[in-house]
Amino acid sequence: MIPEEIERYCEAHSSQELSFLASLNRETHLTQVYPRMISGPMQGTLLRFICRMIKPEKVLEIGTFTGYSAINLALGSAKMVHTIEINPELENIIRRYLKEAGIENHVTLHIGEAMKIIPTLNECWDLVFIDADKPNYLNYYNLVFPMVRQGGWILADNALWDGKVLTADTSDKDTLGIIEYNEFVQKDPRVENLLLPFRDGLMIARKI
Repeated sequence: MIPEEIERYCEAHSSQELSFLASLNRETHLTQVYPRMISGPMQGTLLRFICRMIKPEKVLEIGTFTGYSAINLALGSAKMVHTIEINPELENIIRRYLKEAGIENHVTLHIGEAMKIIPTLNECWDLVFIDADKPNYLNYYNLVFPMVRQGGWILADNALWDGKVLTADTSDKDTLGIIEYNEFVQKDPRVENLLLPFRDGLMIARKI
């Protein structure tokens, strides 16, 4: 993991968080039980930059939380972002900030179980961002893979899981889910991949 002082230095030498994203960040920390689940300014900016570099037209996000990453994906000039959130209690805050960001017409929010919703989306994805329940990471990967275009990208957040991937704690389903995912992607001949030690780890896979 990156030392805290290095992380603070990086934040101090990165573009300032957009005002409505700062408001969402603050509200998330004030109102949510696990605010750490938010992508935050560094990762949000990275997602926005990635979209601006690869220029995806269709993006799928699995795990919206309060909408921080979805907003950044959409701001990165994707023509349409589909995002799936299982918790209906988060719908109000998500839609409110999508509107405040002025991108409500570029983001389609689905409330429900991703494993059930994904097969109903008849799309070919340029980019998929997985940031949901860790035991299902590999299930999401296998489900979306046929729907990702050749040369398309699959990103998975929390790929280092606070360094717990080194412990292989068999009693922790989340840790096992991340380890299983990382090992599968590493051995998958259909992709080239990079495990980036950024924030809590970002596994980047490109479909060959």
